[in-house]
Amino acid sequence: MKSKAQKSDPNDNLPDFEQSLTELEALVAKLEQGDVPLEEALKTFERGVALTRQCQTALRTAQQKVEALLSRNGEETVEPFLDDDEEGADDSGR
Repeated sequence: MKSKAQKSDPNDNLPDFEQSLTELEALVAKLEQGDVPLEEALKTFERGVALTRQCQTALRTAQQKVEALLSRNGEETVEPFLDDDEEGADDSGR
């Protein structure tokens, strides 16, 4: 069991992609029915936006991992991934 000080992955506390996507699909279906009161619809929409962002983050992380693996011609190496802020500062070639 990891303590807060030993946390190795900042995304460990985020729900996984599949859970977020499943919940998002359920929220969309609920809103598409059109019989949700306005206040509930707004809260549901806000949750949907948050889930969309979580999914986008998970996809971006997966893409970075795939790109790192492909760029090494199949050689396994360990390299930290940069977040969006760091990537913009170091990624002058793209």
